[in-house]
Amino acid sequence: MSAPDKPDGAGSVFRYTDWITVVLYLLLVVAGAVCIYAASYDFDHANIFSFTEFSGKQMRWIGLSMILGLGILLLDARLFDTYAYPIYIAMMGLLIVTIFIAPDIKGSRSWLVLGPMSLQPAEFAKFATALALAKLFSAYGFSLNAARVNYFKALAIIFLPILLILAQKETGSALAYMALFFVLYREGMSGLVLLSALCAVVFFVVSVKYTDLSLIGVPTGELAVFVMIMLIIVAMTAIYCRFPKAARNILLWFTSTVALLIGLSFAGVEIPSASYIIMGIIGVAVAYLLILAIHEKTPRILITALVAVVSVGFLFSVNYAFTNVLQPHQQQRIRVTLGMEEDLRGAGYNVNQSKIAIGSGGIWGKGFLNGTQTKLKYVPEQHTDFIFCTIGEEEGFVGSSITLLLFLALILRVITIAERQPRPFARVYGYCVASYFIFHLAINVGMVIGLCPVIGIPLPFFSYGGSSLWGFTILLFILLRLDASRRDYR
Repeated sequence: MSAPDKPDGAGSVFRYTDWITVVLYLLLVVAGAVCIYAASYDFDHANIFSFTEFSGKQMRWIGLSMILGLGILLLDARLFDTYAYPIYIAMMGLLIVTIFIAPDIKGSRSWLVLGPMSLQPAEFAKFATALALAKLFSAYGFSLNAARVNYFKALAIIFLPILLILAQKETGSALAYMALFFVLYREGMSGLVLLSALCAVVFFVVSVKYTDLSLIGVPTGELAVFVMIMLIIVAMTAIYCRFPKAARNILLWFTSTVALLIGLSFAGVEIPSASYIIMGIIGVAVAYLLILAIHEKTPRILITALVAVVSVGFLFSVNYAFTNVLQPHQQQRIRVTLGMEEDLRGAGYNVNQSKIAIGSGGIWGKGFLNGTQTKLKYVPEQHTDFIFCTIGEEEGFVGSSITLLLFLALILRVITIAERQPRPFARVYGYCVASYFIFHLAINVGMVIGLCPVIGIPLPFFSYGGSSLWGFTILLFILLRLDASRRDYR
């Protein structure tokens, strides 16, 4: 692969622009504006283009986004590679400034008020973080698995904006950056990391949700997690480490000791500190793995032992984190989401009304501007984070499915664009864009239908707001500009 012969002109840029992606973008943006109009429709002020209405304001943002996208396409594609790190540093500086000068809005300091408009720097830091990560991976000879320091560099780029946004008390926007771990997986990160993340979520949910009942003196949720940790140890020893005999020995140890504890409990024998006894049972298995690792000199056995220790440590930290780290309103939202409480007048009100709105839409919906839940303002934030419930109520299952299919088409197109790039920089950036879209779509829709806690994640191109629209427009059109110049690299 060689450097580009010469910068491509405006004509060649538009010639090689992926117009399928542009059309999908326009369809989603226009559909979003129509949905915002439907969500904020007022019989006394029914003009969709009125700047006094949310729909009119969004039209203004859309017009500016078109200009912004066109401007990005006219830039030299090499600028993004050259100035990736300066852009990232500048955006991190803006996030730091925001912490101190932003006004307190609903408990967070994440919005900069610039005269008549407000902007959220966290939305613009997404493309800057994607550029910096792409720049890191495009360095000569860089490989994620070549040295441990490479992992620290990648994690530093991802976690710096997360920490700064958390300092602004904007949890939802910070979590969106966790989507970039999918990029690391695409570039060679071990699948054990994603498995560990999945296990952490499952452990947290099970241990928090099932705390009312107990067995052998251990809360049901905690006991279930202990059993899952035991099964993971056995599975990793057999499959990952390829020591089936050792896995059989560990399984026999677990089943015999746990069966003995359960038998003693049903016999009426009181078992003091059963949690610590089970932890000791796992500890014996870990010691066995360590001895095996020394004898066989196999690093994978050490990794399995480490996974077991970290899992047990995580389990015992869940209760502390849930009680002392999360804010009371976050705890309440998690309890409602997990079905531990209803609280239909408090934390669960938004989701309950959203479910009613979507369910009432049926297959075909009530028709455009005919949604009763929407018109009577039963769903708070229905033009921003809960915009999807308007689609469900007025357009029904069919309209919701079409919307999701449009997003799926866009995401698949972005992945296709990323895969055909001759340069690591453009490929990694493309996967960053796809990861952001997947995360926002999954969490927002999951939040609206009650599968995820309410954390304030906007639906791309649909939720009202200039910062979100501009942020996703910049993300997408930088990728389109990089793709348009891919023929210059051979």
